[in-house]
Amino acid sequence: MIRRLILTLLLATFTQVHAQEQPPNVILILVDDLGWMDHGCQGSDYYKTPNIDRLAKEGVRFTNGYAACAVCSPTRAAVLTGRYPHRVGVTDWIRSRFQRGGLGTPDKNPTTYVGGKNRKFLCPPNPYWMEHEERTIAEALGEAKGYRSAYIGKWHLGDPDWYPTKQGFTENRGGCDYGQPPSYFDPYTKPKGKHESLREGIYKLPGRKPGEFLTHREADETLSLIRQWKDEPFFIQLGNYAVHTPIQAIPEVAAKYQKEGKTPIQAKYAALVESVDDAVGGILNLLEELELDEKTLVIFTSDNGGLDRDGSPTDNAPLRSGKGYAYEGGIRVPFLVRWPKVIPANQVSDTPVCSIDLFPTILEATGTKLPSDRRLDGLSLLGHLKNGKAVDRDTLVWHFPHYRHHPGPYSILRQGNWKYLKFWDGPQELYDLKNDPSEAKNVAESQKERVVTMDALLLKQLKTQDAKLPRLNPDHS
Repeated sequence: MIRRLILTLLLATFTQVHAQEQPPNVILILVDDLGWMDHGCQGSDYYKTPNIDRLAKEGVRFTNGYAACAVCSPTRAAVLTGRYPHRVGVTDWIRSRFQRGGLGTPDKNPTTYVGGKNRKFLCPPNPYWMEHEERTIAEALGEAKGYRSAYIGKWHLGDPDWYPTKQGFTENRGGCDYGQPPSYFDPYTKPKGKHESLREGIYKLPGRKPGEFLTHREADETLSLIRQWKDEPFFIQLGNYAVHTPIQAIPEVAAKYQKEGKTPIQAKYAALVESVDDAVGGILNLLEELELDEKTLVIFTSDNGGLDRDGSPTDNAPLRSGKGYAYEGGIRVPFLVRWPKVIPANQVSDTPVCSIDLFPTILEATGTKLPSDRRLDGLSLLGHLKNGKAVDRDTLVWHFPHYRHHPGPYSILRQGNWKYLKFWDGPQELYDLKNDPSEAKNVAESQKERVVTMDALLLKQLKTQDAKLPRLNPDHS
């Protein structure tokens, strides 16, 4: 009897010590194209997002959270590596195999600058994948701490030889070269698609229940792995394909949002947002059920600003413009962090933070050393999250050296509350974000000295960050 009691006490002690020593789980939710105003806690009275709002209520909401780029692939690379997209070399969205005609997979990424005679600048080419040499969160946690890791949903960082399991993830369920799903409804294929990858459907996410909605399937895959790995440290990145086009929705859900002043596509978009909220709710409920709440760091953000085409399908106001553009609507995104009993609840921070900060934050939270063989651009936010410690950074940089929207390639420097936009083939713009978050008044003309100073600082930082800059086109006419 005494022996059994001693064994029981020893086992309980071991279990308690093991629980204390075991590093936290991490769930990183990276939504596609979710806008800054697409949830209730940010002030929307149209979108119904009680579970996303719960993250804010039980954690920290950043009002100046930024994506590392105004389009998806560069931000995804930055999230995984803690490095600016221009340092990684992925500065535009990566073209999937079905978008490249008969090119297939080349032997290596292109390096020759591109541009026609009608363009003033030649631009660096965008690659077809993120190079294997980049070190991801999954690789760092797996090698140092033995984490199991899973990537679920949209990857968009290269062809099959560059899928998530080639970058440290134990499991891959849905991560491929797609930038958007062929369909949001099971079997997630385009039967008449010209490329075989469209006809095959989403990699490692085969159809199972005809009509099942993709966001709910992604959530179910996530919940399954949480249950499977509940007794060991895990890292799961849920990259929802929602709310990217095609704007599709479960009809009865969209019907709830159809009202006066709203178009059918806006109602479908709201239903897409609700599907993401459903996924968040399922995760939070399961963590609570399995008593993993206090052992799990949950981060929620987006890869770029919302797709705002004159209010369709969403509206980023009061922020200007949307996805793809240099203005705040293109790069400012939802940014929520929750870790009960570690991070104070119901906090709002105006500190500017960015996708590049997730890698060092997660590594510090898990007690993992930062890599010493490469430059990181992000900073750990853990001290700020825990006790409001200031983030020791004065500037953030963006670099999009491509012709996409008028007036062409651009670079951005945010310094304090000042935002400087350098359009390489256009004007210089300067905004005081504290007093003009909508970027309605360009004060570059009245702040010429500041423009000169910020331009010089921007160029200096880009060069030290190994950015490929646009080059004057000698054949321009």
